[in-house]
Amino acid sequence: MRRSVLLSLLLSAACFAADPNSAIHLSVDLTDAPRNLFHAVMTIPVSPGDAVLVYPKWIPGNHRPSGPIANLAGLHFRAGGQELAWHRDPVEMYSFHVTVPAGVSEVEASFDLISADSAGGGGPAASSNLLDLNWNQVVLYPAGQVSDAVRVAASARLPGGWKYGTALTTARSSGNEVAFNPVSLTTLVDSPLIAGVHYKEIELVPAGEMPAHYLDLVGDAESDIAMSPQDIAAYRKLVAEADALFGAHHYRQYRFLYTLSDQVGHHGLEHHESSDNSTGERTLLDPDDHLLEAGLLPHEFTHSWNGKYRRPAGLATKNYQEAMIGDLLWVYEGLTEYLGDVLTARSGLWTPEQYRDALAATAAMLDHRAGRTWRPLEDTAVSVQTLRMLGSHWQNWRRSLDYYPEGELIWLEVDSTIRQLTKGQRSMDDFCRRFQGGESGPPKVVQYTFDDVVRTLNDVAPYDWATLLKERVQQTSTHAPLGGIEKGGWKLIYSDKPNSFISAYEKKGKFADLTDSIGVSIGKEGELDDVIHGSPAFAAGLGPGMKMIAVNGRKYLVDRLREALKSAHDTHQPIELIVEASQFYKTYSVPYYDGEKIPHLERVEGQPDILGNILKAKTGAN
Repeated sequence: MRRSVLLSLLLSAACFAADPNSAIHLSVDLTDAPRNLFHAVMTIPVSPGDAVLVYPKWIPGNHRPSGPIANLAGLHFRAGGQELAWHRDPVEMYSFHVTVPAGVSEVEASFDLISADSAGGGGPAASSNLLDLNWNQVVLYPAGQVSDAVRVAASARLPGGWKYGTALTTARSSGNEVAFNPVSLTTLVDSPLIAGVHYKEIELVPAGEMPAHYLDLVGDAESDIAMSPQDIAAYRKLVAEADALFGAHHYRQYRFLYTLSDQVGHHGLEHHESSDNSTGERTLLDPDDHLLEAGLLPHEFTHSWNGKYRRPAGLATKNYQEAMIGDLLWVYEGLTEYLGDVLTARSGLWTPEQYRDALAATAAMLDHRAGRTWRPLEDTAVSVQTLRMLGSHWQNWRRSLDYYPEGELIWLEVDSTIRQLTKGQRSMDDFCRRFQGGESGPPKVVQYTFDDVVRTLNDVAPYDWATLLKERVQQTSTHAPLGGIEKGGWKLIYSDKPNSFISAYEKKGKFADLTDSIGVSIGKEGELDDVIHGSPAFAAGLGPGMKMIAVNGRKYLVDRLREALKSAHDTHQPIELIVEASQFYKTYSVPYYDGEKIPHLERVEGQPDILGNILKAKTGAN
């Protein structure tokens, strides 16, 4: 950091330290949500001099500097009715320097958030009928301050007739105006709000039982939020299964905020006392969408324990300007991916067969991940800020956010190993109760390191966990870590039988996944989304961005390519492809003869079904 910038930050912190009990008053006008404009006005206590106000940059759960600073528009600072001069720091783009005149005790700041691509960083935050408000996107706060120490009294003005859901507690409301009880900036940012014309609240525990759990749903139509009795029962069981797994909770109440719409960005973001989830409008109605999205809410719910309560030291920053270090994201996200999918099965949102199809798809994808030969898993976590928003081209060679799926395989291996070592007497369930359980109470953060993880694993079942985990995370390899599947009594196989998870994924994404056979994934209109480095298609010269024109002399259709795979297997003749690349046409010959290969898990006779035991519910019948 430049000395001048550091000095400005220190002076700014001094300006705001005069009255530690004073609060920022934040008012957000959401009535323009249908055209994706949020209007924010705040009064911030100040002292005269050069003050620095900052816009949140490093956002928890995103693990990167994703605060949508480019979408801040119409910024003004005023005091006593007069416009104040300001300038952006030339190095730290999220910092604004304001000259505060003598005698001024508070500054009014106002700006618009252009929310057209701001919801969780994944797309529009609002439609004509609903909105998703992340408070970090509509607030400024004093530079250098610890977010726990900054108090904010927030209020919101909603479009007429809209209802809302949030973990914040309401101080008062009148018409479409609602004011919330003052909280720390940490709690505010940790408590998103959803609202809409079509809103439904569903209780997930019996009335009066504490802590209360709710599903808050908004959709663009009433039919979008018509959750079936079977799903409601599964989410109630999810709450019970999580309680049985962890043995404690770290929230006063919990709200699953669930937006169902094709008009807003789809995402999932964890918080202590809620989760912000958004999927397509037909997720509750279409079996394929339901299958693919079933694990979202269990994953984000698990984060209340693993990620929000227990947090890697590198991610436990004091405010939203301090850089995060993500080397332990394979625990933060990878363990959550594992536990979330297990809870999806234990709650009944997935059948055991659906869980196994999803796991087989994950295992096969990673087993063909050519980038793992040069890039260790830990590097995908450390470099998350450079990887998250990249496209699909050469993703297999570059690697992506593999700490999610590969982390799941690693923690399955750990669970299977514990169960083998203890002859089924202990498991990852015991680790969770010791590591993420603890004493129930309100939200707090308990930091951990790699050594803390290893120490707790050894308390559950003595083993050389440090070596195993370092090998999986820090070393390169040619194949995925399949030890958990194999120790679990199953093996990864390939056949031409459909995999329910892959079939649903292909249908939803309108693409064909042939990565396990010739080594290509093909999007709409025949464009190659990715080509597996080292695959038959790669060896023949194909690459991402090219477009399929013809297969064996006939116009390309995905079914014709699948027929060509079968024909090549029967005749042992190469597949002839005419491909367009940058307006040029060329014929490629692919000598591949093994037919279409689709991944599945198959039981190994004579071995205990440890994987089946992992999926058994802890509360009542499965």
